[in-house]
This record gives sequence, C-alpha cells and structure tokens, in this order.
Amino acid sequence: MTQPKIGLITFGDHRDHEWHHVFEAMTVPRHQEARDFLATLPVELTAAEKVARTRPEINTQVDQLRLAGVELLIAHIPCWTSPNLVIHGVQRLGLPTVLLGNKHPGTHSTVGLLGAGGGLTQIGYPHLRLREDFGEQLAERLLVYARAAAVPARLRGRVFGLFGGRSLGIDTGSFDPLQWKKLFGIDTEHIDQLEIIRRADLVPEEAVNRMMGWLTAIVGRVDYNDGSFTPEKLAFQVRCYLATMEIIREMALDFVAIKCMPDLTTHYVPQCISAALLPGPYDADGPREPIMMACEADGDAALTMEILKEISGGKPVLFMDVSYIDEKQVFYLPNCGAFCSWYANRAADPAENMRRVELRPANRPGGGAITYFTTSPGPLTFARLYRVDGTYRMAIIEGETIEISEQDYDTFVAARGSHQLPTAFARLKAGSEQLISRFGSNHILAVDGRYAAELAHLCTMLGIEAVTFSPDLEDAVP
Repeated sequence: MTQPKIGLITFGDHRDHEWHHVFEAMTVPRHQEARDFLATLPVELTAAEKVARTRPEINTQVDQLRLAGVELLIAHIPCWTSPNLVIHGVQRLGLPTVLLGNKHPGTHSTVGLLGAGGGLTQIGYPHLRLREDFGEQLAERLLVYARAAAVPARLRGRVFGLFGGRSLGIDTGSFDPLQWKKLFGIDTEHIDQLEIIRRADLVPEEAVNRMMGWLTAIVGRVDYNDGSFTPEKLAFQVRCYLATMEIIREMALDFVAIKCMPDLTTHYVPQCISAALLPGPYDADGPREPIMMACEADGDAALTMEILKEISGGKPVLFMDVSYIDEKQVFYLPNCGAFCSWYANRAADPAENMRRVELRPANRPGGGAITYFTTSPGPLTFARLYRVDGTYRMAIIEGETIEISEQDYDTFVAARGSHQLPTAFARLKAGSEQLISRFGSNHILAVDGRYAAELAHLCTMLGIEAVTFSPDLEDAVP
C-alpha cells in the first residue's frame, strides 16, 4: 500500500521580543509534539527540526520539502504568527495545504489560523483548516485529506495507453487528451489494438506455458467445449495478456483502456483474461502493483479507476455496467466478460480469490473464455468521471456488494438467459430514479472501502464538481 507524502512546517512569530518572551516556550514543544504525532500515522513524513520564523528559514524548509517530493503541506500554527509568512510558504510550495491549529486558550493559535486561512481564501487558494489537538479525531480528518492530496501529484506525468478507438458507439468512453493534459497533467499514447494481436504471436512459449499452468490450476473451474472455447483459445488470450504487459512496460504506460468489442471479440478473442488480471495485484509471476484497465476504450472510466486506486493506497478496482435495478433496489452490475479477480473473495492470498473464478465459454464469434464469478460482499465506494457540456464532474456513491438469495439469483439467471456474466449485486446509497436521471455513463467503477470524503476533497483540489448521491435525494434532476 502506498502512503501519502506529508511535509510539515511549524511557523513561529518573527518578532524577536515576542518570540523569546512569550511564544518560543509554547511553540517549540508543540512542534516536536507534531513531529512525534505525525510519525505514528501511515504517512511518509518530512519535517525540519526547527520552527520557521523568517522568510529565509521558510524558503529553506519549503525547498527541502520539494526535494523530498511531498504531496501535502501541513502548515502548523501552534501560536500566533504573521499570516503573510504562512501564505508565503504555502504559495512557494504550491501544494494542497492543511492549516493546523489547536484549542489551547493561551496560544493565540486560532487567531493565526484564521488570519492565514482568511488570506488564502481571499486569493482563492483551496485549503483545509483543522483546529484540533493531537489525537484520534485529528488523525482521522488529516488522513482523509492526505489521501486526497496525494492524487493530483501522482496523476501529473502519468501516461495513459488507449488501445483502439470508440467501442460500440459508447460516446461517454471518448475523451479529449488535451483536456486531460490541462486538468490532470496526463499524456495519452494511442495504440492500435491489433498490436496486441501481433505481439501475442511473439510471446515465448515458456512464458505462455507458465501462465497457462498457473491459471488453469488456480481457478475453480475451466469449462472447455468442442469449438469456441478450447485450450488453444485460452492460450491465445493468455498470449494477449502477456503481450499487453510487454507493451505497457515498453511504453511506460501507467494505466490503459482496450476497445476489444467488436473487433477482437468477433475475429480473434476477447481480452477478458487481461481485464481479470491487470487491475489486480498478482499473476503467475507473483505479487505486483495493480494496473488499471478499462474495457470498451472507456478513457474516463480508466482515469476514474486510476484515481480510485491512488486514493485507496493502491487497491484493485472494479469496472462494471449499470445493467438492472430490481424492485428491492438491488443493483445488478455485470461486465461483458471479466471482473478484477481480487473481488471474488477480497483475500490477500490469490488462491482464495481465484478458486471462486470459473472460465466459461464467451458468447462471441471469436470464442475464448470469460471469467465468471459473483463478487464477495463488502463495502465499496463507487465513482465515475463524466462531463456536462464539456465540464468534468465526478459522481460519488457509497454502497456495498451483497449476497442475494438463491431464489432471487435463480430468477435473475432465468431472466438473463444461458449466458451468464460476472456480476456484482450491490446496494447503493442512491435511489434508482436519482441515478437514472443524473448518472453520466453506463459504466461505473468501484474500490474496496469507504473513500467518499477523500473523493470530495480531491474534486475541490482539481476544480471538479463533486456530485454526491444519497437516498434522500430521490427527486433530484440533472
């Protein structure tokens, strides 16, 4: 799991008389207390030993934080200090910032906190103000903001690989690469998806055999048939996965989307093995960092997945369709042939997840396998970047996957037909009418855990409107 990189500067009064006779005795111990407290949190901390009182001292500490690659500044104001000096340090570093004060009546911390905060507000610099003593409540609020603050810095310089173009006429999957470059600092590499096919034939047999052996041994079931799904077809899907990994390494891609349908599913094989393994933390070669992959060339879905991955500290992410909502307000969220396999059981041991995965024949002309399972129950944060008249928004919904009754599942199977897809059965904290009227895509993304507050902070940092869904807003309109 990745941790936010936090920089701490404690600001002190620049006046020599007041510093030595009043504030030094209160500020210096609180600076050390702040360092000790932050060192106990799941963050990477960089902090100078001394309090910064003058512009040169502030500049030196800011430059040290920049060299350390911090992603969030904690501007610690334990006592009164001149607000303009705090603002100077904040602007010089130019990162998301927390102004941290305390509740002690004798420190005048609140005065300095509001002075600096008011000045930052007047110049339009987003920040978070915390007036808390060191303890659990401060840790919780601070970590939420820190997880959000890490994302913009990590997105800048990322490279997105787009294999193919618009799939099945899904306009919401299209995006403007230059808008991404402006808003997020992300570059885009366009790659023909036939490059995957070409490279697949060049993958060494040894690598294919190792991956095939691991995959067929670790999954719960392999349903080969006499025609569309054979060992040869599965081996070619494995070749495509290994070829995609090779392209990702060669081009230094950070996250990807693949068109797949209808070209590859009709004339070659679906990329379901890639979709099942890339966003997860393992394959035959052992543990690795998840690589986000969106199906159907959905760029905004891929970027949402990358954001959810980073804001959660590196967790796998689900890519799903909003397919059906029953009368009990259970959302049926499948995908056309693959889910990230980690969500089969959400276990650290790959075998615990993969044993619940079945390789079933794909219902496409090209044949091959889909990876079938229903997701394990547990909390999820759902999200989706989308645009309204060209301006980005992010839908944020809390929810959880559940196990539906055997009767409800049999009814679903009967209604769906013989071709079953991997599915998440979920309860979302959003009414069906609200979601139908406001949600900006047919694809939805989700990550294990609760990160709605982090996503809301992130939207503020990125200048994006956060659209938070709630069951109490059933009558909401677009």
